[in-house]
Amino acid sequence: MASQQGTVDFLLDQMAGAGALVAKKMFGETGVYCDGKMFAIIADDQLYIKPTDAGRAWIGTPEEAPPYPQAKPWFLIGGEQWDERDWLAQLARRTTDALPLPKPKAAPKKKPAPA
Repeated sequence: MASQQGTVDFLLDQMAGAGALVAKKMFGETGVYCDGKMFAIIADDQLYIKPTDAGRAWIGTPEEAPPYPQAKPWFLIGGEQWDERDWLAQLARRTTDALPLPKPKAAPKKKPAPA
């Protein structure tokens, strides 16, 4: 079941203080990027944050669950914490800061000109 757009919009608004946020539809759910780094997934109206040591230190003892079947566990952020705007933005910022920049996409190979 895909997440409702209202859930995505609300969470993006709550985390707005973290940086430049972008939500992208992917595989029926939503990937959330901050400053070009994917750090969260919104799936089935639940928020999953990519696990990092910085995020774990901020949360304490996070609940962990896979955002989709066969995925590794991510931090599952319960709805009771969604209203904590500053806390959520700090979690997003700390997680993003701990992630590497995405690898640049390889340029497509040029086909040889016909002889």
